[in-house]
Amino acid sequence: MLLSRLAENIYWAGRYLERAEDTARLVKVHTELYLDLPQATSMGWNPLLAVTGSGDAYDEHVRLNGADADLSEELRVVTFLTTSPDNPSSVLSCLNAARANLRSVRALLPRSGWEQVNHLHLWARDTQGKAVPRRSRTEWANDLIRKCQTVTGLLSGTMSHDESYRFLQVGRHLERADMTTRVLDVQAHVLLQQITAGSTYADVTWMSVLKSLSAMQMFRRVARAGVSGSRALNFLLCDREFPRSVAHCLVELDRGLRLLPNSATVITAVGDALIRLDRADLDVHLKAMAPAELHDFMDRLQTDIGHVHATAFDTWFAPPPVTLPEPDPAAATTDSTPAAPAGVSQSQSVGNGQQTQRQSAARAVPSST
Repeated sequence: MLLSRLAENIYWAGRYLERAEDTARLVKVHTELYLDLPQATSMGWNPLLAVTGSGDAYDEHVRLNGADADLSEELRVVTFLTTSPDNPSSVLSCLNAARANLRSVRALLPRSGWEQVNHLHLWARDTQGKAVPRRSRTEWANDLIRKCQTVTGLLSGTMSHDESYRFLQVGRHLERADMTTRVLDVQAHVLLQQITAGSTYADVTWMSVLKSLSAMQMFRRVARAGVSGSRALNFLLCDREFPRSVAHCLVELDRGLRLLPNSATVITAVGDALIRLDRADLDVHLKAMAPAELHDFMDRLQTDIGHVHATAFDTWFAPPPVTLPEPDPAAATTDSTPAAPAGVSQSQSVGNGQQTQRQSAARAVPSST
């Protein structure tokens, strides 16, 4: 039986490792798209902040520290998303958090897996100067993605596929599904802007979406046609064979959850998200779906995924409520309450043994000694 505190550490390690890899890929692909599109398209860097949910944190960072006049918007945003310690979702912050979580459970990991995680953390810290400049950014992001995938493959091939590994996979697949819906949601907003401005580069931006999820080649194998919004959406949402599609992530979540204890409510939450995908009848309606409708659909799907996390937290990670026994009126009138043990006050003895040391669900990094 796995302790709740350890299960939560492993769960968040899976999420943080996936988030670091996905953020690096987003920065890399957006940089390439920014260079490919003509300047007249006026594509800025705010979409990256929207995908990662870092817009408010970035605005607060700029408000408190001021905008560096020597840096362009591109360099400020890329720095915030890759190396800034003020952003809890930056690549380096995610790797620090993943390492801290896995350090506390390293007895459950193969030694080679822990060493690879530690190597990844140290490498990212030592080479962070290459993450921001445009001339070295793509190479740095590619190296980081490969090293993250090395960790994933090493743990898959050398770690026992027990409860510990299943919680790691639950975190990874939930983060991956969330990131895919975020990318598609922001793309709907970009499409609205392009339609308003009369842009003719919709297919180019959809190619960028596929690349940001490492889906370009697999999409071409399945679609056997050019890139279009409806085909790309259908692939990224519903293709159960592609490991980064929302449907595949939810199916793998369901499969892993069935092997974990007390998982019935979490399985139901995953099933609700799958039902929403099935009922959307995307094969028929995607071509006619307006960007605004796509945005609303993604919002509802993201809410379903958020509910899966909330249900998992309540099921496995949240501390149980401490309930005190109600006083017995008859015992109170006859003064028959047993005396507390010597050296312990009555108030100290009530509820003894009901405390728990489970970690909170906040994304703060657990302290390690």
